[in-house]
Amino acid sequence: MSVVNDRKVAIIGCGFVGSASAFALMESGLFSEMVLVDVDQARAEGEALDISHGTAFASPMEIRAGGYDDIADAGVIVITAGIGQKPGETRIDLVNKNVEVFKGILGEIRARNCGGILLVVANPVDILTYVTVKLSGLPESRVIGSGTVLDTGRLKHIIGERLAVDPRNVHARILGEHGDSELIAWSSAHVAGIPLEDFYHMRVDGSYDDFRHEMSDVVRNSAYEIIAKKKATYYGIAMAVTRICGAIVRDEKSVLSVSNCLHGEYGITDVALSTPCIVGKEGIEVRIPPSLNYQEQQELKASAETLREVIEALDLGEEAKAED
Repeated sequence: MSVVNDRKVAIIGCGFVGSASAFALMESGLFSEMVLVDVDQARAEGEALDISHGTAFASPMEIRAGGYDDIADAGVIVITAGIGQKPGETRIDLVNKNVEVFKGILGEIRARNCGGILLVVANPVDILTYVTVKLSGLPESRVIGSGTVLDTGRLKHIIGERLAVDPRNVHARILGEHGDSELIAWSSAHVAGIPLEDFYHMRVDGSYDDFRHEMSDVVRNSAYEIIAKKKATYYGIAMAVTRICGAIVRDEKSVLSVSNCLHGEYGITDVALSTPCIVGKEGIEVRIPPSLNYQEQQELKASAETLREVIEALDLGEEAKAED
């Protein structure tokens, strides 16, 4: 296994999400070296050149385009490559096209015995996280899907806006699939220690149930709305990527709702979806069973079943069987 440089990040895929993530990571100062990889070498070179010009106004950083040989020692490898989601298309609709893309990428990573952490961002992220666990050759703890980190951020923003409170003081999580079957863990949601339902009635009039339905609909449809208006989403996820990388590089032990493979929790096994995990320098260090009421547990199982149906239709080849 290659010696790992914790201050080096590699980004595979220089489309909207990859380039926005590269820019956000440059501004963050988390890394001192960045390598951009793309099937379109000229695109990677152009993005590296453009972003590197901003280092005069940020922290010193070496930014360059490269190939797979240049990423073997990267502490974090961010995989954003894949076919983009089109208007009217669900994340699950993307699965077959992007699984094929990932087979090629993971073959290259495996051939170089990379020792860093793989951060899967491309959609459908839960399916591709599962594929990465099966085909990368890395321990599960070193494969992280961005999962519902962005969805949770959207939820906190929208609740904060609706209830006129700093979203950083809103503690509520979205779990399950990063997609249509996701669920909000309302039973454990709170604002600064005050149960969310009580805080809601302190701030506004009206039905709390209606508020919950409204929040669920807005969050679930927000990506579709953005895609309909500007064809792609990339700034929000770039900031979510930076947040996850920060937890890794600074060994923060932060609790983030990232995509990971479950092994019996709530009767769910051999499926990747988002649950709270402690994230630090070793990747996923501890899986934290979320506090869910009975209805939420059933919703999580239903979300897992949605993903399982897709996984069962995948052909991951002999390498995946060898990992089982």
